[in-house]
Amino acid sequence: MKWRLDDGQIEVPDDETVAVLRTKTPGERFLMVGEMWRLARFWITAAVRSQHLEWLEDAVQAEVSRRLSGGAT
Repeated sequence: MKWRLDDGQIEVPDDETVAVLRTKTPGERFLMVGEMWRLARFWITAAVRSQHLEWLEDAVQAEVSRRLSGGAT
């Protein structure tokens, strides 16, 4: 297996992963991305809540949005 990482690249899928993804329809890939986004939001929300027990839900969601947007909100 060949690994290639550089400054502009977070990860490179291996050949087996690419083969599986190529069998997916555009709709299936779209749903997969949506699920990954939902899971990322879930885990970030849990982390923020555990780090800031005193925050109200509005503050938690604002921080989650900030983190997911890379600070653009």
